[in-house]
Amino acid sequence: MAVTRLVRKLKRKRQAQNTRVIKIKQLTATPVIKNVDKEELKAQFTKK
Repeated sequence: MAVTRLVRKLKRKRQAQNTRVIKIKQLTATPVIKNVDKEELKAQFTKK
């Protein structure tokens, strides 16, 4: 018996898996928290 491979179906399946993994990574990624001096920012706006 010959074995047939559904190449297009496999590609579609792998693409869906990869996009799912990427979405999960984006959702769980935490942004970089920077220390911001509020008083310094306020002073910059009052100068202008």
